[in-house]
Amino acid sequence: MTQPTNTAAWLPKAKAPLKVGPAPYTPPGENELVVKTRAVAVNPVEWSKQLIGDMMFSWIKYPFILGNDLAGEVVAVGTGSTAAHFQPGDRVLAHALAMDPAVNRAAEGAFQSYVIVRAHMVSRIPDSLTFERACVLPLCLSTAACGLFQKDYLALNPPIPSLADRKPTGKAVLVWGGSTSVGSNAVQLASAAGYEVISTSSPRNFAYLKTLGATHVFDYNSPTVVDDIVSAIGPTKPVAGALAVGNNSTENCIRVLSRCPAKGSNKFVAQASFPQPEGTASFSLAGLAGFALGMAWWNVKVAAMTRVQGVKTKFIFGSSLMGNEVSKVLYEDFLPRALAEGTFVPAPEPEVVGSGLESVQHALDVHRKGVSAKKVVVSI
Repeated sequence: MTQPTNTAAWLPKAKAPLKVGPAPYTPPGENELVVKTRAVAVNPVEWSKQLIGDMMFSWIKYPFILGNDLAGEVVAVGTGSTAAHFQPGDRVLAHALAMDPAVNRAAEGAFQSYVIVRAHMVSRIPDSLTFERACVLPLCLSTAACGLFQKDYLALNPPIPSLADRKPTGKAVLVWGGSTSVGSNAVQLASAAGYEVISTSSPRNFAYLKTLGATHVFDYNSPTVVDDIVSAIGPTKPVAGALAVGNNSTENCIRVLSRCPAKGSNKFVAQASFPQPEGTASFSLAGLAGFALGMAWWNVKVAAMTRVQGVKTKFIFGSSLMGNEVSKVLYEDFLPRALAEGTFVPAPEPEVVGSGLESVQHALDVHRKGVSAKKVVVSI
């Protein structure tokens, strides 16, 4: 049987623009699928790797194929019981794992025509859901799920796909940066698990977050935001922890949790992002040095705050659920049914900026300049 011809948007070397060219077609192994890509989304981790070079993901060897988020059609199914749940022609979304240190394999990068994906990181999508909308989910959804449900983070109860089956836990969860890609999914997942969700955003996104399940939303630029959140939680409601996204989010979550005295509260912040410096469009040597010093200072500051205020923090690596039970909870038990029933909204909205692999570099550039309550997408 003739194998398909594959093409990829390669990262040829550190700090270089992507280059579209031929790529090997890789057949699926045990519990793997090959998916024909129909749409991809981009994330800060990809343009950061491109710009910062080997200060991030130093295990990656060039040339390499980046990309975490894709949606498309299954074209080949490997052996194994998990892969057997799928068949050619299935419409799916998938979290591609090429950049994970335990994987480190260009064949599993999303920015190509035919992608190897792990079957336990794949969900079927309903016919009513476009590939462009579906592809916004994987990395931000996985990251949110890691922070909320993994045992070494907040360890919340698992999400329930059906509204009729959800029962309130009586606890609150703080999602700082709720209109971000990770935050939009964290708000929905925590709500689906029965928690009262308190979130932050700019005022223009308040209504959006409430449609996703947030009970209270506060302006993160308000000088009284920490006081306002503490008042909304009150002295008797237990807080199950916080998930922090965006600049100053970790610090503010620490300040909130340190002032939540209710019995049963979990003073733990799952960190979904690191501080993004201004002017990341072109990193000079001096800029890289400043970035490194800024990160070092930020780590020292956060460590000091946690020690003084009695709050624990831990950074989320968004693909870590590939090795534990959360991947099954998310991609097999929860997401397919929730999408089919409409109880989970693919969020944020896609902003399609081009078509074809040639447009992926443009998408990275657009995302780097900043988007709000949107995710940058390319149709393939």
